[in-house]
Amino acid sequence: MDFRTERARLVALLSGEIKDRKVLAALARIPREAFVPPELRCRAYYDRALPIGRGQTISQPLIVAMMTQALTLTGQEKVLEIGTGSGYQTALLAELATRVVTVERVAELAERSRQLLRRLGYANIDFHPAAETLGWPDSAPYDAIIVTAAAPRVPDELLAQLAPGGRIVIPVGTRYLQELHKITKHTDHYDTEYLGACRFVALIGKSAWEEQEV
Repeated sequence: MDFRTERARLVALLSGEIKDRKVLAALARIPREAFVPPELRCRAYYDRALPIGRGQTISQPLIVAMMTQALTLTGQEKVLEIGTGSGYQTALLAELATRVVTVERVAELAERSRQLLRRLGYANIDFHPAAETLGWPDSAPYDAIIVTAAAPRVPDELLAQLAPGGRIVIPVGTRYLQELHKITKHTDHYDTEYLGACRFVALIGKSAWEEQEV
């Protein structure tokens, strides 16, 4: 299969919805086939989510691009990612930001992604295991936070880790259907935008879902 041709076709398809040219250019550089299981590589450039093991998925490319576009990255930011997963979203952030701090609760996925991203040459990513507190406060504040799992509400712990002017993009709703929220932090208030319906795996933590609820 000619993955470069398939990648170009997918990026052209996404360009109908995604207007940030930096996001599209970065997607054109990232080999999505490397982030999916070998038996699914023939579907790597379908615009759909795919299973990656341990009950997790690599998100639909359109959703990945939408969430990244909503962060309005200029290339100077430090970004926190909650849920390394396959590492595909991590790679896109690393293409567009100065530093990426990524957290993952499934050790097997975290190590697989760490090895892959290092092999692909990304040197601006810090990997951490998920802790009791959501996020990674030790490296806060962040200019942007992206959450690749769904929460019943926007966790206060993550809002506290945002710098003034920072943005967080997170799916919020039930365990089965959510809406993407973009929250921008100001000195004395938050602005919220609603970016559309989506469906993600559950975010596990004190301010999200308990593991036994999933």
